[in-house]
Amino acid sequence: MKLQTRGFGAIAVRIAAVVIAAVAVSAQTPAPAPPAPAPAQPTFRVQVDLVTNDVVIRDEKGNFISDLKPEEFRVYEDGVLQDLASLTVVTGGRVYNPMAAPVAAAPEGIILPKKRAVSDVSGRIFLFFVDDQHLQFGNTGRVRELFKKISKELVHEGDLFGIVSSGPSSIQVDMTYDRSRIDDTIKKMTGNELKPTEIINGAGGPGGPSEIRYRAHVAFSTMTDALKNLEAVHNRRKAIIWVSDGYDFAPFKDARYGTMDPNSPFAQSDSARARNQAASQNSDGQAADPSTDPDVRQQMQQEQFADADLSRELYEITQAANRANTTIYTIDPRGLVGPMADLDENVDPQQWSEFVRKSQDSLRTLAEETGGLAVVNTNDFTKALKRVDAETSDYYVLGYYSKNPDILKRRRSVDVRVTRAGLSVWARKEYVLKPQPAPVPSTKQ
Repeated sequence: MKLQTRGFGAIAVRIAAVVIAAVAVSAQTPAPAPPAPAPAQPTFRVQVDLVTNDVVIRDEKGNFISDLKPEEFRVYEDGVLQDLASLTVVTGGRVYNPMAAPVAAAPEGIILPKKRAVSDVSGRIFLFFVDDQHLQFGNTGRVRELFKKISKELVHEGDLFGIVSSGPSSIQVDMTYDRSRIDDTIKKMTGNELKPTEIINGAGGPGGPSEIRYRAHVAFSTMTDALKNLEAVHNRRKAIIWVSDGYDFAPFKDARYGTMDPNSPFAQSDSARARNQAASQNSDGQAADPSTDPDVRQQMQQEQFADADLSRELYEITQAANRANTTIYTIDPRGLVGPMADLDENVDPQQWSEFVRKSQDSLRTLAEETGGLAVVNTNDFTKALKRVDAETSDYYVLGYYSKNPDILKRRRSVDVRVTRAGLSVWARKEYVLKPQPAPVPSTKQ
């Protein structure tokens, strides 16, 4: 035992000596620098949003079919079959969820009333847009009568709606269920559209008359902001009732350029008419061609892409509506438009017809690209409103999480089908992803 004790003590002494030596060396040798931090690894964030689509299924007679099961739907995105994540059906304002879990059976021996399934949502959402900057003052009465019909025939109890205007009517009704608010705003509705002669004699600008561009920009930006708010609402039928005469960025070109016959009885730009009269005779006594004037040629070049600019802005509106799963219904309160403008305007009939065609085509684009209806060239607003009412009262809402692996592909095509024979399917054909926000530069040094 003594030998073992001495051995253990000797070992302990040697270990202590080694530790003391190590401490002495560490005191003389500077501590090594801490390792450099590893470079920051990039962070990849993947956001998967529920894609929803309103779908209307009708039979050969046009009747809505409300008893389809989830397994009878086929949804393809860019040709790839998607898995349904949600399905609701709305009939007459009542909402049912065929994919909801069945109600649990009551325990034996206890008699309870049957549990009622609670609807997810009820009613519809309407946004009424009074584009008074593109409504003729002379049609103010027609516009007010139209909204009286809307209040009576389209908006029902349980519908949530708001009203906004683009100009001096100064209408701003936040979302409400109170239908009396429509009647309160009708008296404020007043058209403030530019007259044809005001357009013809107005100031020009890059891409067309500057006042026309400004008014259209106000209308489009108003609806863009509204669609951003509607995008946050899910599983409810959302529709914009867009009341306007339509849009044309470069109307009455010949009248504004002054390239019409100098002896024409129809209105032309006063400044262009004066310029043409001053240059009516060349040095050789021949009549001058107004289209060769440098100012006119420059104006023509500036407006060369006016139609393309309008198409681009309409495209941006319709894609924002599709992202928000919102249908646009456009109504031209002028009704059947005659071949000539008002007598006091004295506009060339051919140019007037071209103006009407383009403005109505813009309304058709807004409606057709979002699955809605363009009510143009008709005086039967009651029939049109009944159709809008039917389309917004009976529908399915399908939801799925996209399987598309290409996050760089922003434009996605959608194809909705049903396996039951003899039915027609209406659904949105595409949607466009939001552009990713620009990265915020780091302030760290």
